[in-house]
Amino acid sequence: MSEVSRSVVVSPTRFLAFAVLCLLPVAIQAQTPTPAAPANDIELLQRIQASARELDYSGVFAYQQGASMQSSRITHVFDGKSERERLELLDGQPLEFLRKDDEIKCLLPEKRAVLVETRTARDRFPGLMIGNAEQLVEHYEVSVEREPQRVADRDCQVITLRPRDNDRYGYRLCADSSSGLLLRAQTLSPEDEVVEQVAFIALQVGADVDRKQLKPRWKTEGWRVVRTHLNPVKLADLGWKVGEPAGFHKMMEVQRSMGGKPDVKQVMLSDGLAAISVFIEPYSEAHPRQVGPGSRGAIHVVGRRLGDHWITVLGEAPLGTIQQIADSISYTPVSARKP
Repeated sequence: MSEVSRSVVVSPTRFLAFAVLCLLPVAIQAQTPTPAAPANDIELLQRIQASARELDYSGVFAYQQGASMQSSRITHVFDGKSERERLELLDGQPLEFLRKDDEIKCLLPEKRAVLVETRTARDRFPGLMIGNAEQLVEHYEVSVEREPQRVADRDCQVITLRPRDNDRYGYRLCADSSSGLLLRAQTLSPEDEVVEQVAFIALQVGADVDRKQLKPRWKTEGWRVVRTHLNPVKLADLGWKVGEPAGFHKMMEVQRSMGGKPDVKQVMLSDGLAAISVFIEPYSEAHPRQVGPGSRGAIHVVGRRLGDHWITVLGEAPLGTIQQIADSISYTPVSARKP
């Protein structure tokens, strides 16, 4: 498995998406009103997304992936125009993430370094969707339970999304009955077993959120600052073809630096919920000689060599879907194309 795949298996691509950035490498304001109660299932999903962006909240959540569990503390505020957020990992290697809208700063105190990257994905917990809720009904059956459950001492409404095919997982969500904020998200296997989940353990929502918690724990004066540059590219123009399973569409195509490598191409596919990334990098002796899949929780990874390149496909989808994408990738050098 490549350096890219090893680091992402350790740091999942979905609810702790911030951590991928690091392991690869305040004003007083009025509280925004709680989004209106939804009229249907689609509006309920939209309310989850709006609440994650527009509410002030602070709490601790736990992420369980396979046999491992990691807890994090999050503080989020919104002034009507701009979001600010601080996420601190409470277990393992000290890591802290500071976000203002789409700019993310990752603080690595052990290395006295700050990594800076711009991202536009909105699927970070307690956010949910990458695309629009309307597109989900084509590939998921959405149902809402009448009886509420309780998470982090708050009543919540259960929403289940069952896939209409075998290319994706199902999801069971629990949204705060009063605010709409996502309190728990579980990824379900075809047998309806929980293979991965993230949930608040303690949570505070509203004007009482202490905005002092947005301040970083460490002083970063004198630390090394590394900025990751994402340059948009069209892989088809460079000779690459990447297959898209039904319902999955390209959300991003970029060339970036990663793990000290300046020429890594990345494609992100999504069906609105699940995200799958394809990384293409020059092959080196550091890559494995044998091709094979890896997995942890709901995250599957497939690596393969293609000529002078190493391909890594990873994401929150069944292994068959990840393998299908990996097998679909082809490359024809532009110089070899017929006029």
